[in-house]
This record gives sequence, C-alpha cells and structure tokens, in this order.
Amino acid sequence: MTHQRVAVLGLGKIGSILLEGLLKGGLPPEQAVATVRHPERTRSQGAARAVRVGTDNRAAVRGADVILVAVKPQNVRELLEEIRTEVTPSQLIISVAASVPTRYIEDILGTETPVVRAMPNTPCALGCGMTALCKGKFADARQVETACALFNIVGKTVVVDEKHMDAVTGLSASGPAYIYIILESLAEAGVKVGLPRDVATLLAAQTTLGAATVVLETGDHPALLKDAVTTPAGCTIDGIMELEEGKLRVTLIKAVVKAAQRAKELAYG
Repeated sequence: MTHQRVAVLGLGKIGSILLEGLLKGGLPPEQAVATVRHPERTRSQGAARAVRVGTDNRAAVRGADVILVAVKPQNVRELLEEIRTEVTPSQLIISVAASVPTRYIEDILGTETPVVRAMPNTPCALGCGMTALCKGKFADARQVETACALFNIVGKTVVVDEKHMDAVTGLSASGPAYIYIILESLAEAGVKVGLPRDVATLLAAQTTLGAATVVLETGDHPALLKDAVTTPAGCTIDGIMELEEGKLRVTLIKAVVKAAQRAKELAYG
C-alpha cells in the first residue's frame, strides 16, 4: 500500500482509523488525500495528519489508485453520483459502507470499475480489528489482495462470498458490543464476590483476551479448550451449568442471527 495513491472519502470514525493505519504502515502523507462533508473540519483534520483534506470528492479521486468509500450508507448514492464521471476502471473502489452491496455501487458508477466491499469492526482503532472482504463483479484476485493489505494493517482479514456479508455484520461487526456486555457482567460478578471494581474489570478483560488468543494461536476448537479448563467435580463445571441454565449460548446465537437479519433488511429495504 505504500506505493498506492489513496483517496479516503469520508473522514469519520472508520475513515480516520484506516487513514491513521495506512500512515503508520508507511504510506507517505503526500500519497493520501481525504474529504469531509463540512468545510470547517478540513483544517483540523488535515493538520492532525499532514494529509490534504478537502470537501471536493471529485478532485480527491482524480489520480487515486485506491478510493476508499467511508461515508454513511445513506450517503453512498449521493457520493457515487458526484464522483462517477471521474472514476475509471483502472482504479479500485473499496467500500466500508455497511450493508451496501457491490452491485449497487457498480450500477451507479455505470462502468467496469472493480469494487471490493469490506466490513471492519471498531477494534481496528487499536490494530486488532477483524475485517471481512468480498469482491464485486469486476474485481480480480490482485485487487482483493490490495484491499486485504490495507485492512491487515489494522488487524486480521478474511475473504468471503458476498452472500455471507450480512452474517459477518451480525457476528464480527456487532460482536464487540456483545463481548463488552459479557465483560461488564463478569466484572460485576467479581464485585459481587468481593473484588474491587478495577481489579474485577482487569481480570475479566485480560481473561477474555487470553482465551481469544489461545483460540487464534492454537487453532483448537473452543469446545476442546473449554474441556481443558473444566476439571471433574471442580468449580468451572458449576459455573458452566449456570450459564447453560441461563441460556447464554442460545441467547448469543440469537443475537447474531437477529443482527444479521437486520443487516439484510438494511441492504434490501
């Protein structure tokens, strides 16, 4: 990515995260340009990064190799209609607009411009995010690799078929919120059994991080790892029985299913 010219259209939360990641990853500031919706934000946003920031999306995409569409989903059509006369098939469009299909973007542009759709999550801000990507009709493997290289800077990536993107939204994009609720509950439980709140929160957060790291590093099934912790007639099995009685497992499954259904509704009206 350090040799690519990148235009970030929409310097909101995710656009800022990705731009910061690119700059930290070695992209020269002069190779990047970004846009914001309101003129008063151009000076502060640009000064913070030594990157050109403006409000002219058409000017921003001229000469760019990669165009990152990071506006809100409801603003995608307006943005694409604004820039489509400037966009060419030699450029790569990467969209992080939730629930917006690649075909929607391709149809508005009206050209064979390659489009890659990405669904990152908020931990990308600390370089430990998870992003799923899928390619549109005109994108090839090399362009998918380019998109993966961008998001690998801020975490891990996986390439999926577009039909799975709503499921990705329900699991990894919404997932941090579920985990925060679990962490909060574990910390509250620690307080209930007598721990100071800061200690309980640290224990809960580091335990969650450690367990996730073990899954990623070993590749073992979570059920197998759970069994390794659960000794016969020990403390853990009693705790697990309470989780099962409270239907934690099925509740989490239903949360992902519901969020995925909502993502589909947003995509197709």
